[in-house]
Amino acid sequence: MTEFRAFYNADPPQLLKLWHAAGLGRGAAECLTNDAFEVLIYSQPYFDPDGLIVAVENGEVVGFVLAGFGPNAEESALDYTQGVICAVIVHPNFRRQGIGRELVYRAESYLKSKGATLITAGPSGLVSPYLVGLYGGTRPSGFLLSDPLAAPFFETIGYHAIKSIRIYQRDLLGPKSPIKFHLVNIRRKMQLMISEDFKAPNWWWLTRMGRLETLHFELVPKTGEAAVASATVVGLDLYIPKWEERVIGLTDVFVKEAERSKGYCQSLLLEIARRLQDELITKLEWHVEESNTAASHVALAVGYYQVDTGIVYQLISR
Repeated sequence: MTEFRAFYNADPPQLLKLWHAAGLGRGAAECLTNDAFEVLIYSQPYFDPDGLIVAVENGEVVGFVLAGFGPNAEESALDYTQGVICAVIVHPNFRRQGIGRELVYRAESYLKSKGATLITAGPSGLVSPYLVGLYGGTRPSGFLLSDPLAAPFFETIGYHAIKSIRIYQRDLLGPKSPIKFHLVNIRRKMQLMISEDFKAPNWWWLTRMGRLETLHFELVPKTGEAAVASATVVGLDLYIPKWEERVIGLTDVFVKEAERSKGYCQSLLLEIARRLQDELITKLEWHVEESNTAASHVALAVGYYQVDTGIVYQLISR
């Protein structure tokens, strides 16, 4: 008989073993140690053992679900009305026995008991309390289509897809990018700078992205005015054993509203690629919501191609 209970301090080795056995697809980091889970999950200031529910058969952990909450408007604390199921994993030998379904139901009960009025499945964007650096690549972006069991599972238990995120990559090996003549004038006027005084913008960013290696790039006029565009790059070293190459993720890509549609975003991405190509990085990755057609056009224009899709699901009713 399967026992369901909250996380115990002795569980991490079995949870890590289960993560590696689950076959989560290209977007899940592998060859991890307990330290990775400790830094990126268990030591989060808002980690709640009651939100990590495990399934146990004869003393062996055979499944778990991890649930949490999004941030408030100021990104200074949790917003308990926004519940999110970040992961549901069942060992292959114990699937199709209702364990995953029961784990999700118990996670929903936990989230509702804390005040959740909206429950989504698949951390993404700001609503990603866990799995930054562990699932999705650059950032969590729902459940990936390369994780083949996720979509049919959630659709079967009453969840509906509400958001799609395109995952783009760009190769940096080989010759450098050809010159784009319409961007030559921007290159003459702008320079790429690594921001030396970059500070975490808020508590929520610090608890998640602040636990990874990051650099902040800015596209700055040579005449000394403020930056017109910026992006943060994040190291994806935990994916090296899985992908067998060095990939850097782009996040928080931003162009001042008054300067949009002038080529600055393309120029920023190309300059970052040139800089990182010299550092023996093999690929860049950028996640773009499907609704952001302008960003997708920019990605394709500077040599990115789609490698995966992330889907966020919402519980309609229970």
